[in-house]
Amino acid sequence: MRHAKAGELPGGPDFERALRPRGRKNAESAGEWLASQGFIPDLVLCSKARRARQTWQYVSAGLSGKSAVVTDERLYGASADDLLRIFANTEPGVGTLMYVGHNPAAAEVAEIVTGAPIEFPTSAIAVIDLGIGWPELPGGAHGAGDLVVSWTPHAQA
Repeated sequence: MRHAKAGELPGGPDFERALRPRGRKNAESAGEWLASQGFIPDLVLCSKARRARQTWQYVSAGLSGKSAVVTDERLYGASADDLLRIFANTEPGVGTLMYVGHNPAAAEVAEIVTGAPIEFPTSAIAVIDLGIGWPELPGGAHGAGDLVVSWTPHAQA
């Protein structure tokens, strides 16, 4: 998932940008959509950037299950290859992993894994069924997954 729409922070660090009202609404809608589809992550890897943490806060409010959450500073500014290496360290017992972070890496990972570009505006979600284990991601991710469904807030309009 790409973080929800954030505002500008003139003169301030990008890392501290907060969600705009539209971003909060879209993140809530994303959580409601995930719940309606029965998608409850076992583990959430969330960027430490303020807008990503806030996105997860609003998304998780709509979910009935409890997910383990790890906020990781490496996710902010990570490339797609960096993300695949980080995801590869996921414990084998984790069946559903959710990433809450940033573009362009979020869209690039989805495209690498599915082999096709996916629209990834703010708040976008791509649910991907992997055909490989977590440790195989760095070298074997290309086309190893199938896009089950994707969601954007624009689809709700």
